[in-house]
Order: sequence, then structure tokens, then C-alpha cells
Amino acid sequence: MDELQKAAKIAFATEFSFFLKAQNFHWNVEGMFFESFHSLFGRIYQEVYGSIDTFAEELRALGTYAPSSLQRFSMLTQIEDETEILDSKQMVIELLTDNEKIVKILKIVFDLSEQMGEHGFSDFVAGRMDAHRKHGWMLKATLK
Repeated sequence: MDELQKAAKIAFATEFSFFLKAQNFHWNVEGMFFESFHSLFGRIYQEVYGSIDTFAEELRALGTYAPSSLQRFSMLTQIEDETEILDSKQMVIELLTDNEKIVKILKIVFDLSEQMGEHGFSDFVAGRMDAHRKHGWMLKATLK
């Protein structure tokens, strides 16, 4: 169970970091297609943010504490912080790359959860993978 709890915390911190980066891009995007990018980033960060509380509660149900400080998120996340203001295309590319990382991490967590017989948590994680696959599709389509 310790391995699942640790992987789930990494996924949670990575999910939170992704939300924060998408919100950053939503706030700071500029350019000729501002409205389209602003809207896309807004839809993504709102969907991910909507999962954060449930994700934390799922961690508690697994018998562990949810990371809840910037320092702890920084230690666990697999997404690098972005401190520069990128152009809109680079924002999309970076979110797409980060989104692909999340899908891989969630797959690991899903597999561990299934091995441990935590099928309810597996179901939650599968839903998050589906949501991120949709985000990936939207980001890829935007780059074409």
C-alpha cells in the first residue's frame, strides 16, 4: 500500500501543478488569438481544479494524507514550474508535454491500484486519465 500511496501523492501534486500552470497561461496569454487560447486554458484549468478536492479525499480514503503545501507539491510534482511568460504556441506545447506526463503517471497509479485491489480508486484514476486524454486531444488539435 505504501507504494500506491506514494505514487498517488506524486500524481496529486503533478495534477495540482498542471492546474496551476494552465491557470497561469490563462491569465497571461496574449496575442492575436488571445480569446481562443484564453478560453482553452480556462476550460482545462477549471476541469482539473474541479478534480483536486476529490483527489485529496481519495488519498485520505487510501489511508494517507494529501500533500497540501507549496513546498510539498514542489518536492513531489513531475512538472517543472514555468516562471517566464511564453508566447501562446509555446504555452500549448508546454501544457501538452506536461499533460502527457500526467497520463503516464496516472497509468502507473492505475496499475498499482488494480494490483492492490483498490478498484474504487482505480475508477477515479481512470476518469482522470480520460479527462487528460481529452485535454491532450484539444491541445494537439490547437497546434495544427
